[in-house]
Amino acid sequence: MSQPHEPAITVAALYCFTRFNDPPALRGPLLALCAAQGLCGTLLLAGEGINGTIAGRHDGVMTVIDHIRALPGCGNLEVKYSHALSPPFQRLKVRIKREIVTMGVPDIDPIHGQGAYVSPYDWNRLIADPDTVVIDTRNGFEIEHGSFAGAIDPGTTSFREFPQWFDDQAEQWRRAGTKIAMFCTGGIRCEKATAYARAQGFDAVYHLKGGILKYLEEVPPDQSQFQGSCFVFDERVALEHGLAIAGDSADDERN
Repeated sequence: MSQPHEPAITVAALYCFTRFNDPPALRGPLLALCAAQGLCGTLLLAGEGINGTIAGRHDGVMTVIDHIRALPGCGNLEVKYSHALSPPFQRLKVRIKREIVTMGVPDIDPIHGQGAYVSPYDWNRLIADPDTVVIDTRNGFEIEHGSFAGAIDPGTTSFREFPQWFDDQAEQWRRAGTKIAMFCTGGIRCEKATAYARAQGFDAVYHLKGGILKYLEEVPPDQSQFQGSCFVFDERVALEHGLAIAGDSADDERN
């Protein structure tokens, strides 16, 4: 007799730039709730907001998402859902950090200073414009798995290196008056990177809302400009269209 199929694990990648006056006070209740729901993954808390990925049974994940959405400024929390057949993380961690995504540049305001959001369905039109410079804000080892056709690879090994790389290219883009479009895995790095670009005096700056994950979730493969797969920082390694695990066509692993 065949064994009953195990339910897929829900994986939620999330972030929200907001003001937390006392991140340590938020950590204890959040960690306790995640543990009570049997979740694994990592959440980062900082004065600028929350970022991370959690995984577990669907109802447990949604309980924690509801809790996070009740935190100050998190009502519009950005979440990308996918699935796995086994836990993609070994442990549960809720940590306090200086930044929820480390750029290392003081006084950047990703809450009010970020570039304009572009939906996945409008992204193709933007990056097809010859006057648009398309920048992949991820690191080199991530880009090796896949990227948008024609996107610039900054060749960075850490997001901390991105501001210097951008500064080195900035003057040629100022002279040309080009539009700048940025993207990353889930949206958080390009949101901060566009805030940096605007702080350097660029106005026509855009970023892919929800990142590559939202694009792969919403845009059909026959309309996609993304080539390859999207590296993710868990044991699934990379995801394809429909947020299926790269190299695995099983229907129950599609979102």
